[in-house]
Amino acid sequence: MKWSEFFTSSVGKKFVMALTGLFLISFLIIHAGVNACIFADLPIFDENDNGDMFNRAAHFMGSSWVIRALEFVLFGGFILHIIQGYMLEAKNLSRRGVGYKINVGNKASKWYSRTMGLLGTLLLLFLIMHISHFWVPSRITGLQEIEGKVYHNLFQRMADVFQDPFIVLLYVVGCISLGYHLLHGFQSAFRTLGVHNSKYVNLIKATGTGFSVIVPLIFALMPISIHFRWVG
Repeated sequence: MKWSEFFTSSVGKKFVMALTGLFLISFLIIHAGVNACIFADLPIFDENDNGDMFNRAAHFMGSSWVIRALEFVLFGGFILHIIQGYMLEAKNLSRRGVGYKINVGNKASKWYSRTMGLLGTLLLLFLIMHISHFWVPSRITGLQEIEGKVYHNLFQRMADVFQDPFIVLLYVVGCISLGYHLLHGFQSAFRTLGVHNSKYVNLIKATGTGFSVIVPLIFALMPISIHFRWVG
């Protein structure tokens, strides 16, 4: 089989989904770490921080040419993952045809593993909203700079955006969708890449479950904390 035929086959598409999925998971770790810097403003750390640590971290990510170059790779990973995901979903739907006579529900698979297309669509809409709120202003239209400092006040941007309770609700829904998407996608990626040993599978399941809860929870706590002024 030629390489071109492999990547257009069902197995090849799943392989690409697994690789891009793991790449995006690594991005989530970095993104959650940077964004968690807003919690440096909590009284147990430094109540006078006022987002300074977060702004410094965000400035580093935005001013480093290496990071800026990797953003193109990141967008490419997102686009490839989304396209392959929809192609696989369309193929699965065409194969199903008429529904099963007996609906076995969660006995055969979890509901979130059967609705990855829907969860992925919700995440795509959430991603578009998130990019419009933060990436476009910080990279294209520009944000007001902190007096005496050369980096954008992204902390203030977050405070402005998350004043709206409806926006906060949408972000929380997006984080919940991310959690369920990861709950299946994390371990599925490793299975696709050939990890079937029971010892490693159990470890991956445990790690994936923890990751699927902790990372979306960190993301969800940010708009909630800023909206209720627990930070800032």
